[in-house]
Amino acid sequence: MRIRMSRDCSVRAVLFSTMFLLFPPVVTAQNVLTWHNDNFRTGQNLKETTLTLTNVNSTQFGLIFKLSVDGHIFAQPLYVGSVNILGQGTHNVVYVGTENDSVYAFDADGSPTTPLWHTSFTGTGAVAVPCGDTPACVISPTIGITGTPVIDGTSKTLYVVAFTKESGTYYQRLHALDITSGVEKFGPIVIQASVAGTGSGSVGGTVDFTPVVQNQRSALLLSNGVVYIAWSSFGDVGEYHGWVMGYSASTLAQVSVFNDTPNGSKGGIWHSAGGVSADSSGNVYLITGNGSFDVNTGGVDYGDSFLRMTSTLSVSDYFTPDNQLRLDDDDLDLGSSAGLILPKQSGSYPDEITGADKQGTIYLVDRDNMGKFNLSSNDVIQTITGSAKGYFSSPAYFDNAVYYSGREDYLDQYTLINGVLSKTPVSKSPMTLVAGGTPSISANGSANAIVWIVDAPFKGTTTAVLHAYKASKVSDELYNSQQNAMRDTLGTGISFSVPTVANGRVYVGSQSGSTDSLYIYGLLP
Repeated sequence: MRIRMSRDCSVRAVLFSTMFLLFPPVVTAQNVLTWHNDNFRTGQNLKETTLTLTNVNSTQFGLIFKLSVDGHIFAQPLYVGSVNILGQGTHNVVYVGTENDSVYAFDADGSPTTPLWHTSFTGTGAVAVPCGDTPACVISPTIGITGTPVIDGTSKTLYVVAFTKESGTYYQRLHALDITSGVEKFGPIVIQASVAGTGSGSVGGTVDFTPVVQNQRSALLLSNGVVYIAWSSFGDVGEYHGWVMGYSASTLAQVSVFNDTPNGSKGGIWHSAGGVSADSSGNVYLITGNGSFDVNTGGVDYGDSFLRMTSTLSVSDYFTPDNQLRLDDDDLDLGSSAGLILPKQSGSYPDEITGADKQGTIYLVDRDNMGKFNLSSNDVIQTITGSAKGYFSSPAYFDNAVYYSGREDYLDQYTLINGVLSKTPVSKSPMTLVAGGTPSISANGSANAIVWIVDAPFKGTTTAVLHAYKASKVSDELYNSQQNAMRDTLGTGISFSVPTVANGRVYVGSQSGSTDSLYIYGLLP
């Protein structure tokens, strides 16, 4: 494997206007260092001073420019303000990973429009993995970087998992890049693991991690000096399991390994691309998908379960729905949503987490006593019947409201009072969304709060749409990218896209014909 860096013009950038270059960059914006903004996975940016309820409209706001890259952008773009780029001065920077195994650092304000640096993990015999080599061709045409990276703002390190094929052998590696230059700081490390078990793919009582079978779909987590990585499958095919591994952020040494179905099968951790979450005490939370479950009878398999884990990935508590067998049989993954950790609540349950499944049920779970498994009832705070077509997305939180978006359904706003959700939405978007999506929130403290969502239909066959709604009442739509389609249309949708909002801009990965691009929206000149 070789790493290439480039500052040339091989990556084309298309400007819709040059006048925005006259505006100086603002360096006080909130950084977006991880998927959905923080380890609670709230999706909140509470330091957005430029975008307001009055200027986000099709007259004043729209597509400003787009930047071309070498592959599909499945990972959420990340943002760091005021980065001293090696030899190029200080820039606000947006970081983009692609399915062609590249990481780009672009000036987030478009000055310049060529990459500040570009690191590729291909070359000298290494290529991104052709989709046909995997058990199911669900990411096409190649697979490279899928899970959203994570950035340590203190050490200025970007952690990313890249998938490559080299002389017929498949590798997943954890890389640690200097965000100022794209150079490897240490490592990379080849990802390997084994656990004791008799489950799918086991040999002689051992289950090995198999790189070509395991899809690194969920976002990375950085918590208390450990980088956590989770895996699922390619299209529920092959002898796969749900794996989680922890690596030292300072050395990349592997420090912990967990397999959620060592004596069974499946249990993928995919979260519709959402990340594993962590609370302020360092406990790690995840939600597993379809798979074997037998913990209630003394086993070790945790299919379709909320898990609370110690920092060393030992399960300390869990919740499994009473209809787990049906969820598994009917492909109704509990883990189609990442867990949203709610801020401390008044009332009987101060510590809560919420997530939803593909059958359309929303769960509100007590993190201090998760409820385990009860065949006759669910011992949780609440279950709510939500979207009829289920959830392939994760919720967001702002100001005692939780926002869920189901497939072929509305964006729903639920209130949260004394730790209890309203039984039905208090507000709905004016129109349904084709695929739904994971919302992001921008606000200036408690003012000018906006809910952003990308409706990106499955299979990447239709145009995605960026929507903006008033957070206090999502029935009020402020903007969508089809209102002035000639100017603002996104390219073909990429499933599970999450908009990144920072410093007056909204960054969305998409496709435009045969070109993959990062689309940048903001106030028009």
